[in-house]
Amino acid sequence: MNARELVAWNVRRLRVARNISAEILAADSAVDRAYLSRIERALANPTIDVLGRLAGVLEVAVAELFAVPKPDDQRPEPLPGGRRTKRRGRSPRSALAND
Repeated sequence: MNARELVAWNVRRLRVARNISAEILAADSAVDRAYLSRIERALANPTIDVLGRLAGVLEVAVAELFAVPKPDDQRPEPLPGGRRTKRRGRSPRSALAND
């Protein structure tokens, strides 16, 4: 698994584990939703600044985005039901979206 695939795996794993939709993660980290989708599918090569913002919203160290999965780990599945509206209330973007 290359670095881009590790980032893709871990961003989705952490996002789903925290029950955060891709739309919310994208908005709270100031990343375009389509770009986040490409990151999660290992099609984009994000900068360290983008990784830092994603890690900040996910509340992990940037190094956690490069964690190697165990051989028996299942690939992270997307959240059920497609788009979600769960708001985390931490960023001004989330507050504006609730209006």
